[in-house]
Amino acid sequence: MSDWQQISLGDLETPVRRKGAVPPQSSRTSVSDGYPLRPLGEVMHLDIQRTPMKPATTYHLAGVLNAGKGVVAKGELDGGDTEYAAMNVLRADQVVMRKLTAWEGPITVVPAEFDGFVVSNEFPTFTLGPELMPDWMRHVCGSPRLWAEMKNRVSGTVQRRKRLNPEQLLQIQLPIPPREVQALIVEILDAVDDQIAALDKEAEALDRVSMAVAEDMLADEPTVALGTMLNDIRGGKSPQANNRPPGADELGVLKVSAVTPFAFLPEESKSLLPGTFMPEAALVRPGDVLITRANTPLRVGAVARVPADVRDGLYLADKTLRLVSSSQLDADFLVVAMALEAARNHLTSSATGTSASMVNVSQDRIRDTPIPLPDFSRQREVASAVLSVRANTDGVRAESACLRKARSGLLAGLLDQSITMDI
Repeated sequence: MSDWQQISLGDLETPVRRKGAVPPQSSRTSVSDGYPLRPLGEVMHLDIQRTPMKPATTYHLAGVLNAGKGVVAKGELDGGDTEYAAMNVLRADQVVMRKLTAWEGPITVVPAEFDGFVVSNEFPTFTLGPELMPDWMRHVCGSPRLWAEMKNRVSGTVQRRKRLNPEQLLQIQLPIPPREVQALIVEILDAVDDQIAALDKEAEALDRVSMAVAEDMLADEPTVALGTMLNDIRGGKSPQANNRPPGADELGVLKVSAVTPFAFLPEESKSLLPGTFMPEAALVRPGDVLITRANTPLRVGAVARVPADVRDGLYLADKTLRLVSSSQLDADFLVVAMALEAARNHLTSSATGTSASMVNVSQDRIRDTPIPLPDFSRQREVASAVLSVRANTDGVRAESACLRKARSGLLAGLLDQSITMDI
């Protein structure tokens, strides 16, 4: 018999090891205090190793991603090509954080493959004491609770320049369970993360299948410039807005992240300030085909169709455009055509901008995008075939999203012991 069992976490079933079983939420045992709160300064300490930058010596440069998502390689650096006289060295199993914009949660544990990489002095490093397991601390670095504590302690007058000093990080108090409990928490969270990764991999594979189907079905069709099949391209405007989604009775404006390939995400919007006027032409309507004219290089020019059940009161921003197709172009087929390799290559190569994180593509270049143009019935056939595959993708992604949502509260529940474990 397998040593795995199905354990309910809200509406989601998640397999966890029987010896560290997580009980259903309906049978949670409440513990008032949880594990004792202790300052991080009691269980880890600032420990920075510096290395001089020597000309004709190659160094591997690293950065730290937001929201505890880990360390990222940033290429190689010749010691003679930097203004830094010395840089900090990363060592495996240390904690590293970015002082600048620390309110975004740029903190993680250094994995073994980044041992010896260098970072600027904006990235202090900390060595863990014997009471902390590196893998447990890795999960803590991905906890919104820690990011909130970091945000509460940043200092500075300009939001994007606010910093968190090492001493401020070490003042943060967190529940610290015994090492044997840490080990069980790591086992449970790693199992959940493995499931999430497997679902994400499956969704990516289905994405590739859907586009392979489209490329194969359209390989011999003639191509035209998109603009010849459009009646119009319409944009909105970007007013002052709150940095939160609109409530049920509030008006909202789309963020660029609201449009991703094949998927419209209405939750990616900001509530308008009271009294803000938006033109009627900018109102998002069911069936709209939207494209992002500004985004990251990989996402610029993403196209999605607005579903029939979209909520009322959402408006286009100036970075999101509505493609108004002619009667000869099926709207669902347009979404598929704009995701084909030739269209994506055209849009990404046409994008301009000085920032590597945000580029723009003009309406003229959008109109120049090459798309295949079979007859209307063939368009509907291709769109139906591709979207049927993508319906499976959407189901897998929805399952992954549910699991991520459950996971986000799992660490907190294990630490405050509202979710108990049998040791």
